[in-house]
Amino acid sequence: MTTIFHNTDSYIFTGTCRAVSGIVAAVTSFLADRDCYICALEQFDDESTEKFFMRAVFRRQENAPSIDILAEEFSSISKTFGMEWNFHCPETPIKTIILVSKYDHCLDDLLYRKRKGEINMEVTAVVSNHPDLCSMVEREGIRFIHLPVTVETKAQQEQRLLEIIDETQSELIVLARYMQILSDELTKKLAGRCINIHHSFLPGFKGAKPYH
Repeated sequence: MTTIFHNTDSYIFTGTCRAVSGIVAAVTSFLADRDCYICALEQFDDESTEKFFMRAVFRRQENAPSIDILAEEFSSISKTFGMEWNFHCPETPIKTIILVSKYDHCLDDLLYRKRKGEINMEVTAVVSNHPDLCSMVEREGIRFIHLPVTVETKAQQEQRLLEIIDETQSELIVLARYMQILSDELTKKLAGRCINIHHSFLPGFKGAKPYH
């Protein structure tokens, strides 16, 4: 029996691919064979898109190879399943862009939780279609970018947003009461790395068009 060494050398695996048999077995066997202990495992099969999603938290044990070697060796498995995947160290802050409009309560809560250490993120920029929250953001030492959006400028500003995401190498985009509907094109480009937060117990305070 293998002894479980409880250390802080933990990583998070995330992967998604077409739903087929054998994915869980392949990933878990890969980690176990390399002396990695899986301490949490979740998977989800989206039947509407026939896509499979998996997340595992694992610890490298005494005889485990480095994370770089693990990543190099895992590439052969990912090719077998056509998988998009990543090994992420949970101690590394996630580079995040926050989108806001005029109201500050969602943004304020995120920044408060960041200061308290409850959310491990690096806010690379706050982008807004209004200038109202500029002073609040800059007091935190965070870059504020004003991208006013009209019907005529929407496509141009969304392209500029993509450029900012690339420039800052941001991994996550959070809509914190951003009062704009993203275009289908932008939504597709941000698939899997964009979330919308809503500080409410739905259906209360659901807004004018919650399903628009």
